Amino acid sequence: MRLLVQRVSRAEVRVGGEVVGSVGRGLCVLAGFGPGDDAGLPGSRLWDKAIEKLLDLRIFPDADGKLNVGLREYGGGLLVVSQFTLYADLKKGRRPSFHLAAAPDVAEALYGALVADLSGRMPGLVAAGVFGAEMEVELINWGPVTIMLDTAGL
Repeated sequence: MRLLVQRVSRAEVRVGGEVVGSVGRGLCVLAGFGPGDDAGLPGSRLWDKAIEKLLDLRIFPDADGKLNVGLREYGGGLLVVSQFTLYADLKKGRRPSFHLAAAPDVAEALYGALVADLSGRMPGLVAAGVFGAEMEVELINWGPVTIMLDTAGL
């Protein structure tokens, strides 16, 4: 699982011109799933470690303005958007290959589990895109702060 984490002033996702999810200050997370990710990932030690790390990344300012506070403590929102292109393979030519991305049915189940798990840990603060839809994601990256969280490195 790869999570591209962006600290935002605001973010929203639209499908067919309609806003389907939005947050104010908080995080916009692009979530992709790869070849080692399967139905056993949700609820595993690795899954929980990744989610805990995401929610507690100290990338929000404390009272002194230092990046010392996680999302849960800060109290911001979380917009989660599926993004299979995080597993693009660029080794050959100029056209990305997406053979490393999880199969759509697997990725959709994992994305649903991720959104549900995050919503359970942060009730009322999680918004999401629509898996497989053509989406427009608009955000104001605050900082900017952008971090790649990859379960392969945990």
